[in-house]
Amino acid sequence: MSLVNIKIEGINYQVDSSLTILEAARACGYNIPSLCSFDHDKNNLASCRVCLVEVKGARGLVASCVYPVNEGMEIIISSPSAINARRASVELILSNHNKNCQQCRKNGACELLNIAQIVGARDDKYQGVHSPNTYEDLGDCIVRDTSKCILCGRCVIRCKEAQGIGILGLEKRGFNTFVGPAGNKSFKNVPCLNCGQCVNVCPTGALMEKDEIWRVDSALRAGKKVIVQTAPAIRATIAEEFGLPIGTLNQTGKLVAALHRLGFYRVFDTDYGADLTIMEEAHEFLERFTHQGVLPMCTSCSPGWVNYMEYYYSDLMEHVSSCKSPHQMMGAIIKSYYAQKHQIDPQDIYVVSVMPCICKKGEKERHITNGLYDVDAVLTVRELGRLIRRSGINWAKLPDEEFDRDLLTDASGAGHIFGVSGGVMEAALRTAYQALTGQEYEKIEFSAVRGIKNTREATLNINGQVIRVAVVSGMANAKPLLEDIRAGKSPYHFIELMGCPGGCINGGGQPYVKPALLPNEEDNILATYLQKRASVLYNEDSKNLVRQSHNNKDIQTLYREYLQKPNSHKAHELLHTSYTKDRVRFK
Repeated sequence: MSLVNIKIEGINYQVDSSLTILEAARACGYNIPSLCSFDHDKNNLASCRVCLVEVKGARGLVASCVYPVNEGMEIIISSPSAINARRASVELILSNHNKNCQQCRKNGACELLNIAQIVGARDDKYQGVHSPNTYEDLGDCIVRDTSKCILCGRCVIRCKEAQGIGILGLEKRGFNTFVGPAGNKSFKNVPCLNCGQCVNVCPTGALMEKDEIWRVDSALRAGKKVIVQTAPAIRATIAEEFGLPIGTLNQTGKLVAALHRLGFYRVFDTDYGADLTIMEEAHEFLERFTHQGVLPMCTSCSPGWVNYMEYYYSDLMEHVSSCKSPHQMMGAIIKSYYAQKHQIDPQDIYVVSVMPCICKKGEKERHITNGLYDVDAVLTVRELGRLIRRSGINWAKLPDEEFDRDLLTDASGAGHIFGVSGGVMEAALRTAYQALTGQEYEKIEFSAVRGIKNTREATLNINGQVIRVAVVSGMANAKPLLEDIRAGKSPYHFIELMGCPGGCINGGGQPYVKPALLPNEEDNILATYLQKRASVLYNEDSKNLVRQSHNNKDIQTLYREYLQKPNSHKAHELLHTSYTKDRVRFK
C-alpha cells in the first residue's frame, strides 16, 4: 500500500493512493453525501452528482465517488459552490420522485430522504415530470415501484456483480427511463433468482420485499395455531433493527421473548431444522462418496442457488442434494410429527418462518407435503422488526426467554453456523467425520472452510480418505466451479453453494447496511459487517455444549420415534424434494 498526502478542509492527511476522494474522506472522518455509490464491493456509477466537491486546480466540481486521490490534492467539501451543487442535484432528483414517504416502507431507511435533509433540499424547488409509474408485485418475493426509482443503477450493478446474470437494466431514455427486467417484464417471467441483493442496495422504496405480515395477522385472527420458527442468521442481526451495533451478542433470548409477546402459539428454533438437514445431507454425501455415486455433491439449502441451477445448470441437477432447506424440513415435521404427538389437526397449524432471505418467500410455494404447504408465511428480519415495533414492544426491556420445548427442538452449535457461508459445510464435515471414523473430530472446528472470501477450498484427510471440498457464495463466483463440473473436471467431492455473497448473514431480507444511516459504525465495507455478523454465530456455536448435529439428543429422539434413520423412506417422504428441469427463462 502506497500513501499520498492530501488536504481536506485545510487539514493534512495521509491516505491510501488507491482510494477515491469519497473513500478517503470517509477514512478521514468526513461523510460526503452520495446516492449512486455504495460500499458493497465499492461500485460507483457517478450518475447522481450528489457527491460533488471542489478540488483545487480542477476545472470544475468533481464527482468524489470516482475521482482518485493524488499527491498534494486539496479537497474542499464545504465550499459554497459544492454545497449549492449538491443541494441542486438532490432537488432535481426529488422533482420527479413519488414522495409518499408516510406510506413508504423504506421510511426510516431511505437514503434519499436522509441526504435531502443533510443538504437542505427544498421540496418544491423544481417541478419535473414524474418517473414512469410501474407498480409490480406479481412475483412471490420482490415488489418494484418505478415511481420511487432515482436511476442510481445500484441494483443493476449488484445483480451483475453478485450473481453474474444482469436481470435488471436501464430501459428507454430521458424522462421515460426506468429500471426493470428486459422488456419491462414481471420478475416472475424472467430468470430472477429472487436473492434480494438488489433490494438491499436500493436507496429508496423502488425495490422491496413482498410483505407477508398481513398473512400472519389473518392467521392469528382466524384462530389458527400459529407457530413461528427463526433461522440461524436471525440471532446475528435482529438487534440491528432496534439500533444496536452490528455484531451485538446474546440477543436470542430477547428475540424469543418478543415472539412470545406477539401471540404465537409456539416459538421454535430453525437451528433444529439445520441439524436435521445435516443428518440427511451428510449421510447422503457419505452414501455417494463411499459407493461411487454422483460427485461432487452440491448443497441445496439456498433457494437462490437452486433457482440458478434450474435456470442455467439443470443438466447438473443430479449433483444437487435432494434435501429440503432447514425451515421447510421444520415445517414438514411440525405438521406431521409434532401434530401427531400433540393430537392437533395439521390443517389447524399455520407455520411462519422468520428468514434472512427474500427468496424463502418463493421457496415456501414449492413444497407441499400430505396436501399442505410445509410453511405458510415467510417474514424477513425487516418485517419482523416492523411487527415488533407496531406492537409497542420495547426491545431494550425484553427479558431473555427460551424457545418452546414441546417439540424437543434443542439445537447444536452446528445448527447455529448455518447462517454464514461455510457453516453448512463445516456442520456436515463434523458429522461426516464421525460417520467415517467412528470417532469425534477432536478439534470440532474445521477452520479451513471459514472466512469471508467468496470462494474457498480445502483438502481434508479423514482416516486416510481424501475429501476435497469447496465453499462458494454469489452465483457469479459459482459459475467457474459449475463449468468445471459440466466439463467433467471438477476436483471436488462436496461443494457448498449460497446465493447471497457471504451467506445468510448477508441475505436479501436482512437489516440494511448503509453508510449514511449508520454513523456509529466505524467501518461499513462488506467484509467488516460480514465478519461482525459471522462472529455472533461462531460465538453461539463455541459456547454450546453440543456442537455436532448427530449428538443432538432431540434429533436422536426424532429418528428413534419417527424417522427411523437418515435417508429412510419416511425421511424422504417428508424431508427431501425434487427439482424442475429446464425452467423457461423468459415468458
